[in-house]
Formats: sequence, structure tokens, C-alpha cells
Amino acid sequence: MADSLRIVLVDDHEVVREGLRALLDAEDGIDVVGEAGTVADAVRRVGYESPDVVVLDVRLPDGSGIEACREIRARWPEVRVLMLTSFADDEALFSSIMAGASGYVLKQIKGSDLISSVQRVGRGESLLDPEMTERVFRRIRGEEPDDPLLARLSNQERKILDLIAEGLTNREIAERMFLAEKTVKNYVSNVLAKLDMSRRSEAAAYAARLEAQRRHRYPPEEWPS
Repeated sequence: MADSLRIVLVDDHEVVREGLRALLDAEDGIDVVGEAGTVADAVRRVGYESPDVVVLDVRLPDGSGIEACREIRARWPEVRVLMLTSFADDEALFSSIMAGASGYVLKQIKGSDLISSVQRVGRGESLLDPEMTERVFRRIRGEEPDDPLLARLSNQERKILDLIAEGLTNREIAERMFLAEKTVKNYVSNVLAKLDMSRRSEAAAYAARLEAQRRHRYPPEEWPS
């Protein structure tokens, strides 16, 4: 069919590729046109087959699927990439976004959901969570310290934490942020709970440590596009 989505499957396990091919080929409007099991073969196969979507395993024997994604997107920006992995990994997700992937799904996904994901990516949609994508760009701008505890806080709670670090009382924070003092008290309680801390002094010391790390971070002058 001229309008079928052309798919290339990349996974180092043949049995996985066969299962994916059987699932996708059975769907009207989807045509698996090629397979690969390594980074090198994946790049070559995309060049040969000109697919619409590459379903790409994150871990490959000769390198990372993320490297393959980056190269594919650099050479053929019209090709969409759907990353497939066995493990939920924030770092791999961050790297996939940076490499230009349109989506990131677990191998435990239901067959019908995988088909839907491939179709959506083929239509040019992004399956990436907007909040996660924003976290990636905050990290690039140096606004997102690589700290798992801090990632638990909302933007408002991070502002509260910064003001705690300045030594402000709840009343002073309320005045600074134009909030009710009771609202600030609730925010402070939430911040301490999410950070697994019991005292404001602990939170202040933690925030000061993060600020020191930020001041001593030297990001590269140019970030990958």
C-alpha cells in the first residue's frame, strides 16, 4: 500500500524482532520493510529502506540505540524514532529526547498500545511526556541539578526551598510570594516530606549544597541539537 507506514525494526534479539514483525505486519497500514540487530546495521538499513518510523532498542551489542537514534535523525531528519527498552530509566529517557526520539516505550507494553504508538509517531506526534521534556531542557540550561530528591518537587516547592535556604520565615516567604502564611506552611511541610527531612535546617543545608554544586558546574559551551 502506498500509504502504509514503512517500519524498520532494530533489536539484537531475533525472536523479539520476529514478534514485533508479526504484530505490526498484521495491522493494516503498517509495513515492516527491514530489520537490524546492531547500530551499524540500523543506520545502513535506514539508508536502504527510507522508513517512516524506526522502532529502536536502547541497548545494542555494538553501542547504544541512542547513538543510532542521534545518527539517524542527523542524516534523515524526516525519519521518526520510537525507542524501545526493557527498563524504565530516566537517564536513557533524557538521552533519547536529546537524540531526537519521538517516543520511548517499555517492551512490556501491550501489543495494541505499541501499534498505536507506532501509528502516532508515524503521524508526527510526540509520545514524550511534556513535563519530562521540560525537565530535560531545564537540565540543559543548568536549572535542573542532577539530583533525584529535587526532581520530586514542583516548581513552586523549589521556590519555597530556595527561600528556606535564604533563612526566611514562613511569614517572610508568604510576603515574598504573595501567599497566605498557612499556604506557605503547607508548602514547607510538603517540601520536607518529599525530601525525607524533618527540620527546616536540613532543607536549608541541602539547598545550599545544591547551589554550591551549581556554582562549580562547567557545562560545555555548545549543547547537542
